[in-house]
Amino acid sequence: MLAILGCLTIGVFLYLIMTKRLSVLIALVLVPIVFALIGGFGLGIGEMMLAGIVKVAPTGIMVAFAVLYFGLMMDTGLFDPIVSKMLLIVKGDPLKVVVGTAVITMLVSLDGDGASTFMITVSALLPLYKRLKMNPLILAGVVALGAGVMNLAPWGGPTARAMATLNVTSAQLFNPILPAMVAGILWVLFSSYLLGKRERERLGIIDMEEKDNIAFQELAVATLEFKRPQLFWFNLILTLILLIALIKVWLPLPTLFIIAFAIALLVNYPNQKQQLERITSHANNVVMVSTMIFAAGIFTGILTGTKMIDAMVLSMVSIIPEAMAGYLPILTAITSMPLSLVFTPDAYYFGVLPIISQTASTFGIDPIEVGRAAILGQMTTGFPLSPLTASTFILIGMTGVDLGDHQRFIFKWAFGTTIIMTIAALLTGAITII
Repeated sequence: MLAILGCLTIGVFLYLIMTKRLSVLIALVLVPIVFALIGGFGLGIGEMMLAGIVKVAPTGIMVAFAVLYFGLMMDTGLFDPIVSKMLLIVKGDPLKVVVGTAVITMLVSLDGDGASTFMITVSALLPLYKRLKMNPLILAGVVALGAGVMNLAPWGGPTARAMATLNVTSAQLFNPILPAMVAGILWVLFSSYLLGKRERERLGIIDMEEKDNIAFQELAVATLEFKRPQLFWFNLILTLILLIALIKVWLPLPTLFIIAFAIALLVNYPNQKQQLERITSHANNVVMVSTMIFAAGIFTGILTGTKMIDAMVLSMVSIIPEAMAGYLPILTAITSMPLSLVFTPDAYYFGVLPIISQTASTFGIDPIEVGRAAILGQMTTGFPLSPLTASTFILIGMTGVDLGDHQRFIFKWAFGTTIIMTIAALLTGAITII
């Protein structure tokens, strides 16, 4: 009975969000409540919900302040000089432009928000692509590749969702796959090189007048009221210290982001009115991300508290051949990227991952390994191609390409990213075969 209720909970949840009958936030909260009531758990639902919220609270706080911090760094213009210098270096060489696109995208993607990454990167680079008459599919594709790999960061969507679902820290889930992420970055640069070389052969190296470079540079680093070029070195050093502290886990991640954000906000915008303006400008992203995390806590809290997950795991264990069980992590990694075209990140991480991870644990496999495998592809390399994510339409809309053309053009390169990272994860022991 519990297994059936659990399957119905997840099935109805997936149906409602994939058909857009309900928003993810509402479905995460109401669907499990309804089925818990049907199962006769009415008196205990409140405690289950609260237990789930408490478990995901650190992740929700971390993600909220990570969005605020990196959004603030974008406001101050921390990456503007780097982007400007790269644009001057590439000049009229399509190969350099494409590789530069990958590097710029990965820098901008540090804020963990795909939509803002696409808007900032495409806005800066599209004029150059048009000036050189380069294929816009390359711009959309390379931006997708770069943003996908960087989405592995603990404050990015996939890892944050996986941490919330598995109730683990970034040190447990993310740190072991850092080598795989580095391999993914190198693959993106290699892919960009091949795509750029092909474009250079098609167009040749185009001479650009110096005034074109200067005008483009001024456009990319246009000084706005909230930019702080005089504090570039302070912001850079603060960000580097923060990144080192995150990897070394000098303090719990939520507290690191809170402290870093408070320091950055005070130094860059000492005026209280300016501080409020900067916080307000990023409030929408913060609210959307943090509320989703806490709603996910309710969803997983009820599924766990009612023992629905345990019942579904027992049912799944009974139908999985024991000989295949040891391959669950690698199978999860390989299939996660194609599944991103079918499942939204919320559907996968809050509906599918709990079942896979719990099933793996019954065969003696660490559920965290399944979580690592999942983030190697699902909505990491797949989200910029998926029609189920809004940011995909921002990318293709701004570049002016067709979704089908975009998917056909970049799918093999994106899938290649997942394969390369999976191999690296296996070689470094982040995921294993038993």
